[in-house]
Amino acid sequence: MTMESLPQFEEVNIQKYLEVIQRRWLPLVGIFSIAITLGCLYAFSLKPSYKAEGSLMIKTNRSSSLTGLSEDIGRLEALNVNDNPLETQVRVIGSNPVLEKTINSLNLKDSKGKLLSIPNFAKQLKIEGIKGTDVVQLSYKGSDPQLAAKIVNQVIDSYIDLNIKANQNEALIAKEVLVTEVPKAEEIVRRAESKLRVFKEQNKVVVLGQEASAAVDTISKLGNQISQALAQLDDVKGRLGQLRSEAKIDSVQGVIASDLSQAPGVQKVLIQLQETESQLAVERTRFSPEHPTITSLQAKVVALQSLLKERTGQVAGKAQITEGNLQIGQLRQSLIADITRAQAERVGLERQIATLIRQQNAYIKRANNLPKLEQNQRELERKLQAAQTTYETLLKKRQEIDIAQNQKIPNARVISYALTPDKAEGPRKILFIIGGGGVGLFLGIIFAFGLDLIDRSVKTVKEAKEVLRYSVLGVIPTQARNSKAHSSIAGLDRAIPKIIGRDIPYFPVGNAYQILQVNLKFLCSDKPLKSIVITSSVAKEGKSDVSANLAVTMAQAGRRVLLVDADMRNPIQHHIWGLTNAMGLSNVIAGQASLDTVVQEVMPNLEVLTSGVLPPNPVAMLDSQRMATLISNFGIDYDLVIFDTPPLSGIADAAVLSTLTDGILLVVRPGVVDLNSASSAKEFLTQSGQKVLGIVINGVNTKNEPNNYFYGNKKQRIEQDLVSSSLTKFSKER
Repeated sequence: MTMESLPQFEEVNIQKYLEVIQRRWLPLVGIFSIAITLGCLYAFSLKPSYKAEGSLMIKTNRSSSLTGLSEDIGRLEALNVNDNPLETQVRVIGSNPVLEKTINSLNLKDSKGKLLSIPNFAKQLKIEGIKGTDVVQLSYKGSDPQLAAKIVNQVIDSYIDLNIKANQNEALIAKEVLVTEVPKAEEIVRRAESKLRVFKEQNKVVVLGQEASAAVDTISKLGNQISQALAQLDDVKGRLGQLRSEAKIDSVQGVIASDLSQAPGVQKVLIQLQETESQLAVERTRFSPEHPTITSLQAKVVALQSLLKERTGQVAGKAQITEGNLQIGQLRQSLIADITRAQAERVGLERQIATLIRQQNAYIKRANNLPKLEQNQRELERKLQAAQTTYETLLKKRQEIDIAQNQKIPNARVISYALTPDKAEGPRKILFIIGGGGVGLFLGIIFAFGLDLIDRSVKTVKEAKEVLRYSVLGVIPTQARNSKAHSSIAGLDRAIPKIIGRDIPYFPVGNAYQILQVNLKFLCSDKPLKSIVITSSVAKEGKSDVSANLAVTMAQAGRRVLLVDADMRNPIQHHIWGLTNAMGLSNVIAGQASLDTVVQEVMPNLEVLTSGVLPPNPVAMLDSQRMATLISNFGIDYDLVIFDTPPLSGIADAAVLSTLTDGILLVVRPGVVDLNSASSAKEFLTQSGQKVLGIVINGVNTKNEPNNYFYGNKKQRIEQDLVSSSLTKFSKER
């Protein structure tokens, strides 16, 4: 087998889990301490307990067989073949009636002086059946040994007493049930007989078999009559269609037209209308359309048409009658009369067919219901027979139960009563303490990992490198707790960054900036950097802090440095250096001031250009030709120009300014920037084609880093030399 054929397993990164525990040690230790404390308090609050034991043997009561009855009364049986009736009796011994009788007999009370509740009492009482035997073992734990023995013995006595009463009452209850049920069974027999009689009366059932044969014959005869009537109907419909085609009118319109042709008022108006229309046609050949004669005749035609429509409406109603149907001849009137008779004959045949079909459907429905009626009749007969059988059985049982009323033998026998225990049992306090510690450790680890999963921020240098995938040019550790506190200014929502040598000691933060300076130098060894833009993904990552201290480090190295506060939204460099911000970068770009008058020297080789008056549109000013000219002039007068710009989240200032400089230096602060913001910044820089020199990881807690290779130890110089040599080799290869 070769190495390639071996299965590949994912490496378990134990170090990663240890880092999580290291970061979240405080809540883990807190939960662990609380659990240990609770375990100790509970363990030392427990009192010594004593255990008393007794036993019973469960047996079947067979006394009923001596009286000639069956063994059902007092007999113990399991629900299934493979089950043991002993398990049922274990449940009976621990039932509420037995426990309640024991509590009342011994007057057991709780710490408040009230009678002990059944659930609390059951928690301390243990009842179990010994496998392979008919023996039930009872045990009770309590702080009083004598009371523990009394409780076990009283439970045994209470169970036997209740069992005897149950056997005594079983026969009596059975008799009471029978006394009640026999009349009911008799009534059920009467109701079954009545239902069968009512069923036959309602459905007119005599002999269902003969009724089925008669129904089949009747259905056949009705079918023949329906066929003959349908044939006659087809003949009438054919004649009716032929008459309508000859008369060119339907039966309803024919009757109406016949009435109109015989109505004197309608015919008189129709004749006048026809004469007037003829006269109008003649006069139109003689006169123009505007002639009074033509106009008068047209008005008369309209009036006659309206009158004709009114009189035809009185006879025809809403039916539409053409003018041609107002006068019909003798032949057409004869055809209309034939149509009317044929129509009446058709209607009569249709009604006859409908009546025959209804009769046939009724017989078919009755024939279809006959099987169901037979089934219902048989069901009612079966119920009657079952009711009669039950009634007879109950009468017999009632006679037998009178003999078994005096049964008094229980289903159990005492093997041994409980003795007073002389030796205490438990509790093992150390187990509760160890258990509490284990639970606390487990919950603490779960809580720590839960907090770490909820926290979406970049937590370590390794995570920052994995998310952004840029070269790490510097790692700035957190400042010592004993360093000078951040000063603050009224109205400013953030603390003022500290300066190396002025506010904080040189070691170890100064060494970190020295390494950053060396890395920037070797990053472009063939052409030194002249201008860089320093920004971050989100606010409060320390970009202004890095800008100021990098400028100080560069100036201390002998380079002439200009620090430009290009954050014209929330500037802070003038607060860091204690300068006025009345005039600055925005005023120079707008041509309101010259560069020489606004640049201020804060230390040897370091000058600061504040932001100036905050403009309404900083992007437009930074993307202007005037800004490009200023950066070109900066390159003549200074060895390095550092621009402090706003963060990348939703602001394009740094991206616009980076196109005029040698590149961007991205500041990342673990615990401040989250994974989504860092990924968005990376995606924005990649898509916009920005030149990113690398990243500076600011505010690193060296104790939380796995390798602890940063600052403040003996390996610092060796690692600094290794980083510098590796970057030198990388720049030569480029």
